[in-house]
Amino acid sequence: MISRDVWGSLVKDFLNSELPEGVPREIKINLNIPIKRAIVIVGPRRAGKTYLMYQLMSELISAGVDKKRLLYVNFESDVLEECLLADLREMLNVFYEIHPENLKSKTYLFLDELQNVRGWEKFVRSALDNNIQIVISGSSAKLLSKEIATAMRGRSLTYYIYPFSFNEFLAYNKIKPQKFVSSAEKASIINLLAKYMNGSYPEAIIFEKEKNKILSEILEVTIYRDIVERHKIKNIRIVKILLKALISSQYFSVHKFYNYLKSEGYKISKNTLYNYLEYFSEALVIFALRRYSTSYKEQEQTTPKIYTIDPGLLTLNNISDKGRIMENVIFIELLRRGYTPNKDLFYAMLNNSEIDFVIAEGKKVKELIQVCYELSDFNVINREVKPLINGSRKFKCNNLKIITFNQEMKKIIDNKKIDITPLWKWLSAK
Repeated sequence: MISRDVWGSLVKDFLNSELPEGVPREIKINLNIPIKRAIVIVGPRRAGKTYLMYQLMSELISAGVDKKRLLYVNFESDVLEECLLADLREMLNVFYEIHPENLKSKTYLFLDELQNVRGWEKFVRSALDNNIQIVISGSSAKLLSKEIATAMRGRSLTYYIYPFSFNEFLAYNKIKPQKFVSSAEKASIINLLAKYMNGSYPEAIIFEKEKNKILSEILEVTIYRDIVERHKIKNIRIVKILLKALISSQYFSVHKFYNYLKSEGYKISKNTLYNYLEYFSEALVIFALRRYSTSYKEQEQTTPKIYTIDPGLLTLNNISDKGRIMENVIFIELLRRGYTPNKDLFYAMLNNSEIDFVIAEGKKVKELIQVCYELSDFNVINREVKPLINGSRKFKCNNLKIITFNQEMKKIIDNKKIDITPLWKWLSAK
């Protein structure tokens, strides 16, 4: 049981504290929605969920909301380690006792890592009915969107936050994207883009010299807390081998990996490996992108392409292929823009030639995207263009794009217009 004195200190400490300032995140969240729903912020570990909460609180205060109507609580605090459902109700009682005027006003509760409290959803549903706007954040593996939907019975709105976008990275470096840039500005942006491709976790950017240590720690914590502890896995070694194989692979076959483990003397079933792969996806660390097909069964039978939550995980594992790193950066940006892997985002294979990204809406293909670091000669151009032309005809799609590191032009080939766009410009466009 958490004492009233502890709650009183937490309420007063928040009121007297200065809200930390961070890089403004691009994600837009409306805290004054007319319906009674909790705002849920989900993302991988260390992506900036807490700082996004601080940003939302600052925006409320700037809009004229008295800070007394706000309360932030971090449930990973050691003083709240034994917090129970009854304690949450007592927290609210103490909050109103200190600020009785809030009984007649809308209040805002920001509850960080609330999933650590068993029965939290009952408290949230009750609070929503009493003119309280709830904002929850939590580790992806402990606060999955499907679990939230079940627990909240349709009374939540979920927002996903990822490591820094390129625009946020530019903002950290005090550069604001402009429609027109000078040669010097362009050179500066391209230089920063090269750095961005080495990792976009906020901490890794702010503490650049410690980047590899930070990324390694994030992976370790994810493995133990979000995979091993959550799913009660005993064979940690296989989990680590699998993660390394996933990060190292552009395509991943569970069947081939199973045979490899078998040849090395490891005993594990294919179903278990499929489960492990799903666990990494749930933790928002690894993403498996399927080949496009209008048949769901055919999609599931294809070999997936593997992407990581951050390009820094590739460079951490000594992957230096600039084209692959670029492709990973683009994949995560597509997630930020609201696309969902294997729902409206795929890759395609036509006559042994690949189209890197297929964006679909229902059974209609809306856009085809190729990724190429540099269109250096005729053979490279032909290799990248030919699949787009074939895909345009097969899928009846004329929205064709090639994203390069720093080349820009328009091409018309076989009566098909192809937009060749530099990565920095594509990342900056909204």
